[in-house]
Amino acid sequence: MNYIPNSDSLQGITYEWLTKDNWALLVELFGERGACGNCWCMYFRLNKAAFINGKTDGGNKGALKQLVWSDLPTGVLAVCDGIAVGWCAVAPREHYLKIERSRVHKRIDDKAVWSVSCFFIHKQFRRMGLSVALLKGVIDLASQRGIAVLEGYPTIPTKEPLPDSFAWIGLYKTFERAGFVIADQTSRNRPMMRYYL
Repeated sequence: MNYIPNSDSLQGITYEWLTKDNWALLVELFGERGACGNCWCMYFRLNKAAFINGKTDGGNKGALKQLVWSDLPTGVLAVCDGIAVGWCAVAPREHYLKIERSRVHKRIDDKAVWSVSCFFIHKQFRRMGLSVALLKGVIDLASQRGIAVLEGYPTIPTKEPLPDSFAWIGLYKTFERAGFVIADQTSRNRPMMRYYL
């Protein structure tokens, strides 16, 4: 990226589902580290052993690519001037093994829910409000797709501000500003939040 963005830069950003056609944009955004420690947004989708094994030899990257090539929903890209500057993982809740098995974030009803599991923002676009804008973009795309309920599990920082690398599940304020409301607060610092479309 050859320019320093400012608050006006958010005006020209578009939001699109990840597909085979824009896969290369995600690869460029995630870089050699696969966003963070070769996660490739597979942490919530796999059991612990499979996820750890996938962190080597491109396993997690290949697993995500296979989902995309199978036309399964994986998430939404924020694109600015042909470059991906943000990512939000979102898919049907049942696609996320760890969320489905969570004792803290158990299903609270039988509604068809899509889970917002994580964010990754290009370092030059952090602390500019892109996470909120991206989440609003997800809401718009979800509405077009006929999705009824979006659900997230953000963190509420308890002391010092979190380093960027620890904000990957999203912050409570981000979800609140995008219009989500608390649906369950079994965990004081990790509420379940919902947006009803």
